[in-house]
This record gives sequence, structure tokens and C-alpha cells, in this order.
Amino acid sequence: KRTAGSGCRAWQGGDTGHALFPRAEASGHPVPRYRQFPEVTRRQVVQSELISSFMWFWILWHSWHSPDTVLGHFPYPDPLAWTNEELGIPPDDEE
Repeated sequence: KRTAGSGCRAWQGGDTGHALFPRAEASGHPVPRYRQFPEVTRRQVVQSELISSFMWFWILWHSWHSPDTVLGHFPYPDPLAWTNEELGIPPDDEE
């Protein structure tokens, strides 16, 4: 295969992609990688677990202590009190 330069080889899979972003690696920024998971540090894992735990605590706490925000601010209607006419059910003698 003939390529125009080292940048083209990176896009064709001949390189890991570091040739396209030489300053990113030196400055501590993550280097983009094609179809690979990013490298995550232990600190990032702990921070993401803490943030997601706090989010679920917030959601569940407020769902328990103020359920009207989820269920609505009205009394739930009793379906046994509805008539056949209200439900759209025709009378038995009608054909």
C-alpha cells in the first residue's frame, strides 16, 4: 500500500495514532485511540463511583420523602367507582 506520509499510516492502522497527537501525550492529556477503551486511573474510577452513588442517593431520598414529584399531586382515582358509561362500555342489551 502506498501512503502519503506518516499521518496517513496512523489513520490506516499502521500506527497507534500517537503520530497525529505528539503534544497530547507529552502534556498529560489522553491520546485518542481508535476502537479501544480509554485508560482510566484508579482515582477516576473512585470519583465516578462516588458521584454516581451520590446521584442515586439523591434520587432515592427524594423519591421516598416527596413521592408527589414522581407520582403527581392528585389523589389516585378509584377505578371501582367508575361506571360502564364512563369507561365506554356499551349496555348488555345493546347489540
